[in-house]
Amino acid sequence: MQGDSADITTHPLPTALGFAQPGGEPPTPSPALPLRVAGILLGCLTALLGLLYFVVVGTLLGPLLLWPRTRRHALAALTAGARRLTALEHRRRSLFFREHFPHRPVPDQRILRYLATRTYAGLVTGIVVGLLAFGVVLAGLLVASLVRGTLDWQELFTQGLLGGVLLFLDVQGLLSLEAFEGRLAREYFGPSERELMRQRIDELATSRAAVLQAVDTERRRIERDLHDGVQQRLVALAMLLGRARRGRTPEQTKSLLEQAHKESQDVLTELREVAWRAYPTALDSLGLQEALAGVSERCSIPIRMDFALTHPLPASGETAAYFVVSESVTNAAKHSAATEILVSVRKHGPVLVVRVEDNGVGGANPAGSGLTGLQSRVGALDGRLHVHSPFGGPTTITAELPCA
Repeated sequence: MQGDSADITTHPLPTALGFAQPGGEPPTPSPALPLRVAGILLGCLTALLGLLYFVVVGTLLGPLLLWPRTRRHALAALTAGARRLTALEHRRRSLFFREHFPHRPVPDQRILRYLATRTYAGLVTGIVVGLLAFGVVLAGLLVASLVRGTLDWQELFTQGLLGGVLLFLDVQGLLSLEAFEGRLAREYFGPSERELMRQRIDELATSRAAVLQAVDTERRRIERDLHDGVQQRLVALAMLLGRARRGRTPEQTKSLLEQAHKESQDVLTELREVAWRAYPTALDSLGLQEALAGVSERCSIPIRMDFALTHPLPASGETAAYFVVSESVTNAAKHSAATEILVSVRKHGPVLVVRVEDNGVGGANPAGSGLTGLQSRVGALDGRLHVHSPFGGPTTITAELPCA
C-alpha cells in the first residue's frame, strides 16, 4: 500500500461530552483524580466570586434594573461582568476536566442563568467539602483517643460506622455535584439539539453521497475486471476451440483442447474471484469466520487470524467487516511487500473492532479507491476507519463498527 501516512476518521461515535470533538477526533480521555479534585476545590472559590459579584454588583445596579429607562444598560453592565466570570469557568473546566465547548454566541439571559446556577452548585459543593474536612478532623481525634486508650471498642465501632456512612454520603454528594456542573455547562454552552440534528443531517447526507460514489466505483471496477480479465480469457478460449475444430491432425487437436481446458479453468477461477469481491455467498451460508478463512486461503501472504466473536453479528456489520479485511489484505498483497499479515476481529462492548496489520513498507494512500470505498462503507454504519501507515511500515487499518 503506497502513499502518504494518514488517519481517516468517519462519523465519530458520541463522546463523553455528548457531542463530537472538533475534526472528528476521538473522545478526550478523562482527567486524573487529583486534577479533578483540584478543579472541584477551585470551583468552590470561583463560586464565592460569583456570589460576591451578584451581591455587590447586583445591589449597586438593582435600582437601575428596576427603572425601565436604565434597565437595558444596567443589564448589559451586569452581563459583561458575568461573561468574564463565565470565561473563568470555561478555563477551569477545560484545564481540570478536559471539557471543550464550541465558540458561539450565548444570549445574555443564558449567561446570567448559568452563572447563578453554577454559583449555587459551587457553594453547595463547598459546604460538602467543608463537611468532609470536618469529618477528617473528627477521624483524627478518634484515632488519637484510640491511641491514648480513652476509647472503648463499642464506642469505636459506633463512631467508625457513623463516620463511614457520612464519608460515603459526602463522596457521593461530590460526585453528583461534579456531574451536575458538567451537565449544566453542556446544556448552556454545548451544541443545542437543533445544532446536533443539523450536524447529524449533514453527516447522513455526506455518508449517502459517499456510499453512492463507492457503489458507482465498485460497479466500474467489476465492469473493468470482467472486460479486461474474464472477457479476454473467454475470447482466447473461443479462439482455441475454433483452432481445435480446424485441426488438421489428431495430435494438434488434442493439444489445442488441452490448452482450451486449462484456459476454461483459469476463466472459472477469475470469475469466482470477481464474484467473491462483489459479495461472498459464504457470509450467508457459513458466517463471517468461514468467509474470512476463504480470504486467507486465496491470499499469497501468510495470514494469522485472531477471531474472537462468540455471538452472531448483524448482517450489515458482518458484510462491512468482511470487506475491510478483504480490501486491506488485497492491498497488502499487491503493494506492501509484506511477509505476514495479522487480522484481528474482536468485539468491545457494542463496538466491533476489525484490525488488519502487515509488516510491509507502509505509506498507504488514503485517497486510493480501495481505502476510500472502505471509508464510505464504514461511515454508512456510523463507524470509524483509522489508517496508520508511516513510510517503512507497518501499516495498520482499524475499523470500529457499532453492532449493538
